[in-house]
Amino acid sequence: MIDESDGSVWARPEMSVIFRAEIMPGKNREERTFRIAHVMPNGRVVLHNFNGEYRQTAFEKIDFQRNLSS
Repeated sequence: MIDESDGSVWARPEMSVIFRAEIMPGKNREERTFRIAHVMPNGRVVLHNFNGEYRQTAFEKIDFQRNLSS
């Protein structure tokens, strides 16, 4: 079960995630980007149009400040 008591949840449905390059060698960033369909109670995610369940460590670290304009 995901402990949300501290307010930290690494994933939400419809959020984009990018597989780490070493997991998908030879693929560019766009080809490694997927949207989350469902977050499982164990913290793993199911993706749209990509089979399987994946944990947070399969993806690049999320930088929530990347798209903020100053």
